[in-house]
Amino acid sequence: MTSSPHIPTSGWFKSSRTNDQGGMCVEAAHAPDQSMAIRDSKDPSRGAFLFHARPWEAFLDSVKRQS
Repeated sequence: MTSSPHIPTSGWFKSSRTNDQGGMCVEAAHAPDQSMAIRDSKDPSRGAFLFHARPWEAFLDSVKRQS
């Protein structure tokens, strides 16, 4: 994986929905440009998706409404 100035190298935290039984394992980190980086915690070397703040907040709001 090539590094990007926008993908954090530290500060990753696991999703509250992540468990220790091999299921969904998602980590997130706040990027320097205010975006959110998301990656698979089981294989972080595959890289991360970056979401700008507004679309990320809209996604979270949508998920919360559906819960």
